Amino acid sequence: MSHSNYQPKNSVLAWIERRLPIFGFMHGSFVAYPVPRNLNYWWTFGGILSFMLGVQIITGVVLVMHYTPTSLEAFNSVEKIMRDVNYGWLLRYIHANGASMFFLAVYIHIFRGLYYGSYKEPREVLWILGVIIFILMMATAFMGYVLPWGQMSFWAATVITNLFSAIPVFGKSITQFLWGGYSVDEPTLQRFFALHYLLPFMIAGVVVLHIWALHHVGQGNPAGIDVKSDRDTVPFTPYATVKDNFALICFMILFAWFVFYIPNYLGHPDNYIPANPLQTPPHIVPEWYFLPFYAILRAIPNKLLGVVALFSSIIVLAFLPWLDTSKVRSARFRPLYKQFFWVLVVTCVGLGYLGSQPAEGIYVIVARILTAYYFLHFLVILPVLGYFETPKPLPKSISEPVLGKSGVAVGIGARAPRKN
Repeated sequence: MSHSNYQPKNSVLAWIERRLPIFGFMHGSFVAYPVPRNLNYWWTFGGILSFMLGVQIITGVVLVMHYTPTSLEAFNSVEKIMRDVNYGWLLRYIHANGASMFFLAVYIHIFRGLYYGSYKEPREVLWILGVIIFILMMATAFMGYVLPWGQMSFWAATVITNLFSAIPVFGKSITQFLWGGYSVDEPTLQRFFALHYLLPFMIAGVVVLHIWALHHVGQGNPAGIDVKSDRDTVPFTPYATVKDNFALICFMILFAWFVFYIPNYLGHPDNYIPANPLQTPPHIVPEWYFLPFYAILRAIPNKLLGVVALFSSIIVLAFLPWLDTSKVRSARFRPLYKQFFWVLVVTCVGLGYLGSQPAEGIYVIVARILTAYYFLHFLVILPVLGYFETPKPLPKSISEPVLGKSGVAVGIGARAPRKN
C-alpha cells in the first residue's frame, strides 16, 4: 500500500482534491508508492512499454488522418504520407519501427517474468492480464501490417486468415467473416483498419488493470521474497523514476537509430510493391516478432494441429502460475531451473530464425525438435522440476543483501563500518 500523505497547498488543487482525489492518487501511485529497494534494470521495461504504447497511439491517430482504407488507394495513401505530408516519413517510420521496439521490450519483459517467477502467488491475475495484453498486441500488429496493402501485407493476410478455416464446423464461417466475402479484398482491409484503430485503446484499458493489479499485490523483486518491513522498500520517486528514465533514454537511442539510420531494416522489401492477388511472393514471411510462432505453425504437418500448436504456444503462458510447482520464485536460487531457462531462450531465438527460413529440409526437422522442447519445458520440465530441485537458501529479507546485516549499504563505493 502507498504511504502517501499528499496535502495540496494550492487552494484550487485542494478544492479539486476534496471532490476528486486524483492528485493524491497520482502521488500515492507514482511518488510515495513503495518499491523493493533491490530492483534492477530488468524492472524498467514496464515503464518503457507504457511509453511505447503512448507513442504508437499518438502516431497512429495522426497517420489515420491521411490514410485511405480502400484497396485502390491504401498503398498510394501510404506513399503520399511518406512524400507529401509534413514529417509524414518520420511519423510512419516511428510507428512502424515502434511496433518492433514494442515487441522487443515486451519479450524482454516476459522473459524477465519467467526468470524471476513474477507469475507466482499472489501475482497470478497480474500475469494473466499481461498475457491478454500480449495477445491483443499480436492481433493489433498483424492487422496493422496489412494496412499498407503491399505484396507481403496482402499475402500475409491471406495465409493467416486461412488458418481459421482449419477449425472444425465454424472455421469457414469465421474465415469468411474476417474476409468480408470469399477472399482477401477491400472489405478485409476495412475490417482490419477498424480493428487496428480500436485495439490499442483496449490494450490501454487492460494496461490500467495491469498496473492496478501490480499496485495492489506489490512489485516482485530479484530475490523473489516478500516485503517484510519499510526497510525493504524505497519511494518510487526519485529512486525508481530516475532508473526508469535512464533506461528509457538508452532505449530511445536504440529506437532513434532504427528510425533515422535503418528504418526499413526490420521490414520486407516486397511490401513496397502494390498488392497483387495474381502473383504470390516466393517466400511469405511475417514480421520478425511473429517468426517463432510461425515456425511452430509450419513445424506441424497437419493444418489443424498446426493452428492448435500456434495458439497453444501463447495460451500456455497463462497457466504458468499452476504449471510451475516450485515454491521458490527467483531463478537466482534455483540452479537447475536457471539452466533450463537459458535453454528455453535459445529455443525461442532458434524458432525465430527458423521461421524466417523456407519450410523445407533441415529447417523443418530442427523446427519440430525445438517446438517439442518448447512445450516440454512448460508442460513437463516445470511441473517435475519443482519436486526434485534443491534451491539455494533464501535471504531473510530484501534489505539484507542490499544493506548488509549491519544496515550499511553494500556495494562499490560503500565504506564498510569501522570496527572499534
